[in-house]
Amino acid sequence: LASMADIFVNDAFGTAHRAHATTAGIADYLPAVCGFLIDTEVKAMGRAMNNPQHPFVAILGGSKVSEKLKLIEKLLMEQCDTVLVVGAMSYTCRKALGGNIGNSLYEESMVEEMGKLMERAKEQGCNLLLPVDNVVADKFANDADIKVVPAGQIPDGYAGMDIGPATIAAYCEAVKDAGTVIWNGPMGVSEW
Repeated sequence: LASMADIFVNDAFGTAHRAHATTAGIADYLPAVCGFLIDTEVKAMGRAMNNPQHPFVAILGGSKVSEKLKLIEKLLMEQCDTVLVVGAMSYTCRKALGGNIGNSLYEESMVEEMGKLMERAKEQGCNLLLPVDNVVADKFANDADIKVVPAGQIPDGYAGMDIGPATIAAYCEAVKDAGTVIWNGPMGVSEW
């Protein structure tokens, strides 16, 4: 790839942190800079984080609590009025609360740490919202058996794929009057 160019401009904010050949790897062989889109997004995020309009709501999704624990802690304890944890990270939280998550993706090594953080947040009156229901499936495929179940009650043999309709309604309510919303990561399976 590097042999076909003189300079590398990364303009993909959402993947800039990934150590892939087409993001970080190519920068080892070419002069590399951020593009105008990344510049715009970094400035917008800076304004949102440094001077948010309240209520300030953060939606944090994706799969890895380990990559976002410090961010969750800072937003929850210091900056945001409400933090919504979604995606596979929410299954780590549910596991910490003693819920059944079936075969859902979660980070076993982060269950205890997330449990401690949620307990501290509760003690300090922080508003942390987790899904109240989940869309689950018996396999990761378009022809899967799909149903909606209460959060923490995912049957064995099923895995969480997305937030459910009651969660959608609750989260819409949480963001409708927000002055600032930041959103990182998907709420569920984004591959389809």
